[in-house]
Amino acid sequence: MPEPFDTSQPPFDCLTPAQAKQCRQALDVGYFRRGDSLIHAGDTGEQLFIIIKGSVEEVSEEGKEVFSHYTSEDLFDVPALVHGTAKHQYRALEDTLCHLLPAEVFLAIYHSNQDFRDYFETNLQRRQALMVQARQQQNLAEFMLTRIDDSNIQPALCISPTLTIKAATAQMKAERCDCALVTFDDGDCGIITRTNLLHALVLDGYDQSAPVGEVATRPVVSVERGDFLFHAMISMTRQCVKRVRVVDQQGQTAGMLDLPQVLSLFSTHSHVLNLQIARAQTIDELVIAANSQSKLVHTLFNNGIHTRFVMQLIATVNEQIMEKSFRLLVPENYQNQCCMVVMGSEGRGEQVLKTDQDNALILADDLDWPDCQQVMAAFSHTLYQLGYPPCPGNVMVSNPKWVKTASQWQQTVRNLVQSANEQSVMDLAILADSQAIAGDLSLINAIQTPLHEALSDNMLALNTFVRPALAFRVPLTVFGSLKSSKEGLDIKKGGIFPIVHGVRTMSLEKGITETNTFERLAQLAQLGTLADETAENLSEALKLFIRLRLRQQLRGEQQSNRLDVADLPSSERDLLRHGLHVVKKFKQSLAFHYHVRD
Repeated sequence: MPEPFDTSQPPFDCLTPAQAKQCRQALDVGYFRRGDSLIHAGDTGEQLFIIIKGSVEEVSEEGKEVFSHYTSEDLFDVPALVHGTAKHQYRALEDTLCHLLPAEVFLAIYHSNQDFRDYFETNLQRRQALMVQARQQQNLAEFMLTRIDDSNIQPALCISPTLTIKAATAQMKAERCDCALVTFDDGDCGIITRTNLLHALVLDGYDQSAPVGEVATRPVVSVERGDFLFHAMISMTRQCVKRVRVVDQQGQTAGMLDLPQVLSLFSTHSHVLNLQIARAQTIDELVIAANSQSKLVHTLFNNGIHTRFVMQLIATVNEQIMEKSFRLLVPENYQNQCCMVVMGSEGRGEQVLKTDQDNALILADDLDWPDCQQVMAAFSHTLYQLGYPPCPGNVMVSNPKWVKTASQWQQTVRNLVQSANEQSVMDLAILADSQAIAGDLSLINAIQTPLHEALSDNMLALNTFVRPALAFRVPLTVFGSLKSSKEGLDIKKGGIFPIVHGVRTMSLEKGITETNTFERLAQLAQLGTLADETAENLSEALKLFIRLRLRQQLRGEQQSNRLDVADLPSSERDLLRHGLHVVKKFKQSLAFHYHVRD
């Protein structure tokens, strides 16, 4: 074979060794000059083209309409091979070199290898699922090499065997433990759990004054600090227990591990962070916990965890951090008379890395809180300490504009709808994604109720509201290929924002109260407002855009929304191009539905 062919790239990475060898042996190389037609409409499919270098465009039979553009590592024309006839013409835009795989070899593999065949399905969701599956990597290996240490063990409550069942239960409740270790005089150790105590009192007839030493289970299964977490899980499985005692080198109790925690560490390593947040008693302790968040994102992403799961988990962690900040800073007597609200990507539950603060506060109408603004300034500063940068637009509780009583918020929303100018549309879009996270959560209705009442089926107002989704061009050339500047392809303006704001607009029209874009899409499909396939493709496109941006941000460009297209493998460029075409069609449907003309 004149040129080496890499079968480690999708879809050839799913070939068996025999199929990969068959493929390599059958490959030839073709050279085409600029302007040459590689395939004519109506030709029978004789070979698969895989571009080594150069570029090719797919056009209509008469050459007037351009359907797509192919470059290095792209392949075509599978439909002609499968169905026997090419529908379009393919011509070289520059001198082009291609690998050529004979049709009979391609079809033999296509019909015998399900994974290979599935790759060529046009449904974006299925193709991206295959990509995610191909990227699944060493989550198990990482877990097997993780050791038991102070970062993942829980403190153990140790009690005397002479303590009464009633006193032990009260102590477990006070310290929020569901189990306790019972240390006997002979050096042995037992364990009591809530289940032990319940059975002892209800089934075995013990009195509350009975000593816990009589009902404790022993011996306790133990593991050593410094051993592997994997061994702890094996011990739990073999002994049919949900908890193990962790001991140090001298055999003394160092802590506890339970099965849900170990499984959580196995899948995401997030449980430790949740415990740190819950146990934080000061802002300094909370800062330490918040600083672990970026490590969690790296772990999740590098282990191939599904993008939407990452977003849901990080959104939950962010809520916990902010809710804990609220409780540490806001005086307790005011906490149930106000509501802390997050907005933007945080309000939609679609934030991954920490981005600008977007928050507001709703006060009860009868609340008298003279120091409110000073406390809110401290809250915004604390979030800054926790790694959340100030909002450039000053959409923060430190700005009095975003702190109002319930009645004031209701009137504000009505005024914004009536104004219908550029700034009011921006503020409405921010408020449309409001999510209550702390305090009296019912106060969020002061924003959500008037917003939905004013915009539901209000096509005149929505005509103005939807326009920002149509303001940025989709980064595709007239030939249907990816369009990128020296700074890169702006995936936020060109892909993410049109989906998010377009779906937000349609949801407001239909009175959908969900703030998450994926949930909004599901409900729009359920209502029949969007076809199932359209909602599915928009969902998959959004996940793809977020994942590609996240990967680039994790490499050090944390605030960048621009993708280096040249750095993407061919398979991901193809998915990106497909996803942007989905966005282009969606924008066209938005303009038509809301009667927006350029």
